[in-house]
Amino acid sequence: MGIFQNMTLSEKMQMHIQRTKPILNQQALFTDGGPNYRQPMEPETGDTVKIRFRTAKDNVEHVYFCTEEEKKEMTIASQNTLFDFYETEVVMGEDVLVYYFEVHAGGKVCFFNKMGAMKTLEPFFNYKITPGFSTPDWAKGAVIYQIYVDRFANGDPTNDVLDREYIYIGEPVSRVTDWEKYPAQMGVREFYGGDLQGVLDHLDYLEDLGVDVLYLNPIFVSPSNHKYDIQDYDYVDPHFTKIVVDEGEVLPEGALNNIQATKYISRVTDKRNLEASNAFFVKFVEEVHKRGMRVILDGVFNHCGSFNKWMDAERLYENQYGYEKGAYVDKNSPYHDYFTFYNEEEWPYNEEYDGWWGHRTLPKLNYEKSPQLYEYILNIGRKWVSPPYNVDGWRLDVAADLGYNEETNHRFWRDFRSAVKEANPDAIILAEHYADPGEWLEGDQWDTVMNYNAFMEPVTWFFTGMEKHSDEHRSDLLGNTQAFLDSMMYHMSRFQYPSLLVSMNELSNHDHSRFLTRTNQTVGRTEFLGPEAADQGVNKGILRAAVMLQMTWPGAPTIYYGDEAGVTGWTDPDNRRTYPWGHEDRELIEYHRELIRLHKAHKALMTGSLLYLEGAYKVICYGRFDEQEKMVVLINGSFDETKVRVPVWEAGVTEKEDLLRLMMSTEGGFTMEQVVCPVRGGVLEITLPAISAMLLKAVPRSDS
Repeated sequence: MGIFQNMTLSEKMQMHIQRTKPILNQQALFTDGGPNYRQPMEPETGDTVKIRFRTAKDNVEHVYFCTEEEKKEMTIASQNTLFDFYETEVVMGEDVLVYYFEVHAGGKVCFFNKMGAMKTLEPFFNYKITPGFSTPDWAKGAVIYQIYVDRFANGDPTNDVLDREYIYIGEPVSRVTDWEKYPAQMGVREFYGGDLQGVLDHLDYLEDLGVDVLYLNPIFVSPSNHKYDIQDYDYVDPHFTKIVVDEGEVLPEGALNNIQATKYISRVTDKRNLEASNAFFVKFVEEVHKRGMRVILDGVFNHCGSFNKWMDAERLYENQYGYEKGAYVDKNSPYHDYFTFYNEEEWPYNEEYDGWWGHRTLPKLNYEKSPQLYEYILNIGRKWVSPPYNVDGWRLDVAADLGYNEETNHRFWRDFRSAVKEANPDAIILAEHYADPGEWLEGDQWDTVMNYNAFMEPVTWFFTGMEKHSDEHRSDLLGNTQAFLDSMMYHMSRFQYPSLLVSMNELSNHDHSRFLTRTNQTVGRTEFLGPEAADQGVNKGILRAAVMLQMTWPGAPTIYYGDEAGVTGWTDPDNRRTYPWGHEDRELIEYHRELIRLHKAHKALMTGSLLYLEGAYKVICYGRFDEQEKMVVLINGSFDETKVRVPVWEAGVTEKEDLLRLMMSTEGGFTMEQVVCPVRGGVLEITLPAISAMLLKAVPRSDS
């Protein structure tokens, strides 16, 4: 007792503070695999990598960087008024580096990985660095615009598919002359005339919108309007470019097959047309590149089409000069082993072949049996990203289905990556995949994926309560913030950061209902409710809020043509309506234009860190930040205004800063009026209007 009797009150308080163990501030703990906390983010073998970890200032006793081989204490390298930043360095070897963090404070220990702070380590979510794995810088945060070519714009009517030009799936094809007609229920064989000249004619619009990349649905020779049934991988379809030799006739009345489809045969097999078509495409890419934009092609390599010259199930090539006999026509065809035939005694004209999911029009390619096919498709991968075409990458259709076993699938995609990257190191490889993509995103196969699990699905459930085809409504997921965050955190953890920053973040595409239609929260398809029902009861305020999230979330925001103009539609085929030239929602286009401008003006929104902030039910709050700027996004998915207290200090907003509102959308529209929103004690208290979204930026307080 004697020592305390001789101490002043302030001395007693100081001793108490020194002896009191700190309480760990878990909300302050942060790191990620991005460029702010890992430098360089994409190291090569032999590079020294700086790893950073953030804690509250003067709050923890030890931070350890942990791998399977070592546990190394980190040291404080810098501080600010809120945080301590611990650092360590590691030299990259040849193997994948897996790591996590261990934090000690007040006698307590917690672990930290992609799922945040936890008492018990879950190694499945540890961070990972793959030496030598990088994704193209141009694609990180790039704004992608997806074009379904037949429905975007008709720039050259002379190349249009004609009525009765050929038979597809049992009936003659047709030419649609009413651009505004709803797609038919069996719309795969009707053509509106959209082409690449139509895209060229509207490059001013796309450039002004802020588009960085054009992703084209398949453009190679094929008989459907979707062109996922490739007929010839070596040539762009002349119906999308130029027809310089237009001989032959359309089918006569009563024709039952395509043997007499002489006009179609001339258009798509005559080498003069095919070479002219490719030459046009060279000029197309050059024009796009001149404007600083890129081009991604759709690669359909799991299957081809029954019209394909290798199969020739329609007998289009059977008697054409310069073509070998197809595998359907002749057992001795050089392409026999490209496919699987169930009956080896059925030639000529063997109908018994394996089609993808049983579809006769989609013969599955047999990579296991044919080394020639394997190498041919690798060469196709090289060809289109090389001069003179110089395309900037591939989107891979149903990529996980390729081959008949997993070993072949992974081996092929490793070889495909090597082939494409050797030809064009700056090309991107992104795949369509609906399940966990982790095993393909190890740095040796795909760069990234169409981001269904970690974007489209959680986003559409939160904002609309709808399944992405409009086939189901779930009120338990509508506005369920925790379900949204849990889904996002889990599925984003399956990406390495270089893959995440280039992931294709879509609200709509050619396989699912338009997002604007999902806002009517109606289960339906065009064959059951009719196309008009897709236009009814929609809420553009919800769409605007979703676009705000899309343009401020890590990844490459991807617009499906016409979404920005207010196009609606049930799932395929109704989602493939034409672009409404002359009838656009110009205010909605302007909203996209302004939001894209903000997205590209702030590096924090392109490659910055992401941190969830405390919100409320039906309210999503998060920060995007780097060393230079701090952005905050607030989204209210409720039909009621909501007051929230947001701990923006977690995103680095200091006592000397307020938040400047840069943009706000509501049900009624949007505003770019800048408003200062005061921050007190690191917390923003604000009332969010119903169905609203705000983008804010930290700025120095005027009285500080």
